[in-house]
Amino acid sequence: MLKDIPAPARPREKLLALGPGALADVELIALLLRTGFAGTSVLQLSQDLLDAFGGLSGLLRAGPEELKRVKGLRGPAKRAEVAAVLELARRSVAGELSARPVFDSPGKVKEYLSLQLAGRAHEVFAVLFLDAQSRLIALEEMFRGTLTQTSVYPREIVKRALDLHAAAVILAHNHPSGAAEPSRADEFLTQTLKSALALVDVRVLDHLVVGHGTVVSFAERGLL
Repeated sequence: MLKDIPAPARPREKLLALGPGALADVELIALLLRTGFAGTSVLQLSQDLLDAFGGLSGLLRAGPEELKRVKGLRGPAKRAEVAAVLELARRSVAGELSARPVFDSPGKVKEYLSLQLAGRAHEVFAVLFLDAQSRLIALEEMFRGTLTQTSVYPREIVKRALDLHAAAVILAHNHPSGAAEPSRADEFLTQTLKSALALVDVRVLDHLVVGHGTVVSFAERGLL
């Protein structure tokens, strides 16, 4: 338990004295979990959790069922707490993107998509629908596929854009392999969707490929 740690080294006291930026990832997670279990301190449990998911970014993308594989998180309470933190992170970033043009915070767009798509076992194709001021209306996962590929139907994206009265979109998909490098098929699909959406006056602002810890932008590479 945290009370077993000497007072100056306890994450809570350290945070209050020095601010949250002074804490390591493992200490912040320990604050969230509060207790370990028999034979394992809360700091060790926190480290085990980070190790199991390859660091903080992987942990933030883990679902409640995935957390079950970590001993000490098999009860519902702690799994729910970690899942709640993830959802708060997603909602916080989504709120920022809804409040101002996505051009004002390209880093937030990448962060949001990484939280949503990175670490998935299968490929997911998602679309961020934007209003006339380039603010986020919705992020929708349009298609899901196999480990290596997804079938994408342009007419479904066009129909949804019209339903939401979207003026622009940002396309996104993940690479389960972890490598974010776009393929030739990704480039061809982007141009196909760009042409289809142009017929209904919806612009494609970008296509982002999400890997493990990396997000590649077609716009930044001049591929649009």
